[in-house]
Amino acid sequence: MNISSHLQDFIKLGDSLRDLGIESEISLPRICVIGTQSAGKSSLLESIVGYDFLPRGEGVVTRMPLELRLVRLPVQSGEEPKPYAKFKGETETIEDLSLLRDLIEKKQEQIGDGKQIIDKPIVLIIYSPFVPDLSLVDLPGITRVPIGNQPKNIEEITKDISRRYIKDERTIILCVTPASVDLTTSDSIQMAQQFDPTGSRTLGVITKIDLMDRGTDAMNILENKAIPLKHGYIAVKNRSQEDINKKMSVKIALEKEEEWFAGHEKYSHVLDRCGSKRLAERLSQLLYQHILNNLPNIAEEI
Repeated sequence: MNISSHLQDFIKLGDSLRDLGIESEISLPRICVIGTQSAGKSSLLESIVGYDFLPRGEGVVTRMPLELRLVRLPVQSGEEPKPYAKFKGETETIEDLSLLRDLIEKKQEQIGDGKQIIDKPIVLIIYSPFVPDLSLVDLPGITRVPIGNQPKNIEEITKDISRRYIKDERTIILCVTPASVDLTTSDSIQMAQQFDPTGSRTLGVITKIDLMDRGTDAMNILENKAIPLKHGYIAVKNRSQEDINKKMSVKIALEKEEEWFAGHEKYSHVLDRCGSKRLAERLSQLLYQHILNNLPNIAEEI
């Protein structure tokens, strides 16, 4: 099913309604990304977008929700349009996406006063011929240890922000968990179970799958046997810190990820549940169906 054009129209409608402030009265479908600090959320989002653009470093890097609006640009006459980005409310067009990392950090510093966690989203719109039509909210990672002048109850603050977003029944929950973590102790899975006990609006993502101990694998999770979710789980292979230090591009990393899964003894048999490309496709399908299901009620509420 080719849902791209319909999904783009639906997402534009939702973004327009958000910009009008309707979301303060009526909840709108969205995807929220939750996980612990260092779970691999940044690498995951960069793989979906296809560019290096998120801040990195020690401690809490995402200090406020980042609403990513991805708009796929059509290729016309065989020529790919150049990608660009804009922050909501600003007229400046950013053509060099490598500048986004510093610009996001500056906005966090301006709004968040140093290392503070603030529940005030930054809205970033990225236009590119390579991105899927999606709208995602990256939430601050669940953090247990405060750094610098961060409050002692940083864990509760970060959890409260995630709870506020995912308790909405029109929100798709994207749970990010490293492969090294037991699912039964995963903060994101536990939180999703609290607000979505049937798992009907939760998609699990297993990151850093190549870093599992030798002799172990994630097949039990990918076959949806561990903690079953209606939409199951997808495994991704992140860029390592060494890859990032060596400036490996996201494009090359995605190619290596595909090769790694295709050549794996076990994962090669479940390729429909492996890789960042499959994840992006699955998210597009889920968001499309979710909007379609909720549209009549939203129209009635408006």
